[in-house]
Amino acid sequence: MSRSTLLLLQLLVAVVALAVWQFLTTVPVFGKILLPPFFFSNPIDVGSQIVKWFSSGVIWKHLIITLWESILAFVIGSVAGVLVGFWFARQPRVAAVFDPYVKMINALPRVVLAPIFTLWLGLGIWSKVALGVTLVFFIVFFNVYQGVKEVSNTVLDNGRMLGMNERQLMRHVYWPSALSWMFSSLHTSVGFAVVGAVVGEYLGSAAGLGYLIQQAEGVFDVAGVFAGMFVLSAFVILIDMGVTLAERRLLVWRPTAAEGRG
Repeated sequence: MSRSTLLLLQLLVAVVALAVWQFLTTVPVFGKILLPPFFFSNPIDVGSQIVKWFSSGVIWKHLIITLWESILAFVIGSVAGVLVGFWFARQPRVAAVFDPYVKMINALPRVVLAPIFTLWLGLGIWSKVALGVTLVFFIVFFNVYQGVKEVSNTVLDNGRMLGMNERQLMRHVYWPSALSWMFSSLHTSVGFAVVGAVVGEYLGSAAGLGYLIQQAEGVFDVAGVFAGMFVLSAFVILIDMGVTLAERRLLVWRPTAAEGRG
């Protein structure tokens, strides 16, 4: 399937979904509106709200704050996850000692941590960043840990036979093996970094997309709530595109599916 055909099909899915939504919220079916506009709004009202936000410029301040919080959470959580994942994979005794504690912390509901971070770090950006870091870290950590652990012993033995030291093995064997796992986790982590920032804003802040959604919800502005969610979704897609570009640059050595079949 060509890239243009794929993009066309993706757009078609969005158009159909919006058309069905508009129909069910505006056209009576058997004498009844199936999705009452008061509870579900409709695409036209949601689109109008988004246009109003951007035309008035009110959205930019909130977007920049959420972007900054998300990037910080993504970078800090990813770097920490990669470093600790490598360390645990290369130090089995350390991994065995800390294993129950890692699982215990990972099992904690992150929403419970949000008020604690707010208490410790205040209502500024760092309480939102801390929440995002707790979401991103474990996703990257477990993937990098698994990626390094699954390096083939045959490849390692061949490398040692060729005279590679530990530093060379790390660069030429362990790191390439972990990269695929790491980028797989980063695509998921993008969304979680934004979720951490937005949930933190929703629970307590004076700006950001989460704040906009919370304010709209407080006055029963359903169109505003959906508008905030759509802007947030587009926001995540744009960041994920940046991760994809970085992945293509760093994984140029990896064969494509077509090359593999050839």
